Amino acid sequence: MYVAMNRFKVAEGHEAEFEDVWKNRDSSLDQIAGFVEFRLLKGKTYPDEGYTLYASHTFWKTEEDFQAWTRSEAFREAHRHAGGSRHLYKGPPVFEGFNTVVGE
Repeated sequence: MYVAMNRFKVAEGHEAEFEDVWKNRDSSLDQIAGFVEFRLLKGKTYPDEGYTLYASHTFWKTEEDFQAWTRSEAFREAHRHAGGSRHLYKGPPVFEGFNTVVGE
């Protein structure tokens, strides 16, 4: 199993808008070979720094399946409007990818 994660620092006051973007986004992930599951997680708010931490997690059968998706038309389509929502963020997302060592 491979887990692809992005951490987002969402500007305080824009949490609902950020969540709506994800809720209404057609990623077509369920049609991609090797895709297993998606989660969007909400973390702590850091008022002194002006953001709420979020993380998106996609679970894949293999890292190769994830990499193939990042090169696909479906990936480009899912991220087509990403530039229009820059006002939601305090900095760029931070990507981290992990291969399972223990577990399924």
